[in-house]
Amino acid sequence: MSVNKEVKRITTHILQEMKASGEKIAMLTAYDYSMATILDDAGLDVLLVGDSASNVMAGHETTLPITLDQMIYHAQGVVRGAKRAFVVVDLPFGSYQGNSKEALNSAIRIMKESGAHGVKLEGGTEVAESISRIITAGIPVMGHLGLTPQSIYKFGTYTVRAKDEDEAEKLKTDAIALQEAGCFAIVLEKIPAKLAKVVSESLQIPTIGIGAGPDCDGQVLVVNDMIGLTKGFKPRFLRQYVNLYDGILGAAQSYIKDVKAKDFPNEKEQY
Repeated sequence: MSVNKEVKRITTHILQEMKASGEKIAMLTAYDYSMATILDDAGLDVLLVGDSASNVMAGHETTLPITLDQMIYHAQGVVRGAKRAFVVVDLPFGSYQGNSKEALNSAIRIMKESGAHGVKLEGGTEVAESISRIITAGIPVMGHLGLTPQSIYKFGTYTVRAKDEDEAEKLKTDAIALQEAGCFAIVLEKIPAKLAKVVSESLQIPTIGIGAGPDCDGQVLVVNDMIGLTKGFKPRFLRQYVNLYDGILGAAQSYIKDVKAKDFPNEKEQY
């Protein structure tokens, strides 16, 4: 793809058209300016400033500790790096569950202070009121159903969700509720592929899958996992496209060797 021609920003309207025409939506997470610049140049449709930054950037075990201020900081860098992609930011745990007014205030802060294009929050019918309120303020909202990592202590495990009939029915109901509340898209995480297909076909808005099979309208992965920066995390749904962990490790070891051997810097590398 030629990067020189005038860049046209992806919008919710374009994402809707992509679903209608059957073109899949490509989405990855990003947490900083450098990565966002690379992913934007590559042609990603959507960049998600995920609360997974809590895990991959800060080393926490769950997504719960990351704060609204920290999410805004990550989002600011991503927005500066993204010229084409639609940038969505996760509302972190505790910034929207209390009530719809708190949810709206959190969403407004993200939009005002980061310049992002939309927010994402987890949950079904129980957050529909908050979603409606945020959308009334003119802020696009992406939903998130299935495995919702902010509820990890309720689930007690990161296993596949909605395998039993009751939970599957609730997920279908929740998906319709999110669409009716005004969401422009919904992430479906770690649910059976057949269920994801049924839900995707029942909705007019796009679905983005992660561990939810091939029939969603788009796919998302955590970029650090996809490029092999994280070590030892290999769930079934992850395809690793490059192993940067070993690449960076090798480069750092070569640098150490050259410094210790007084080989770096050489004559060409000094003034």
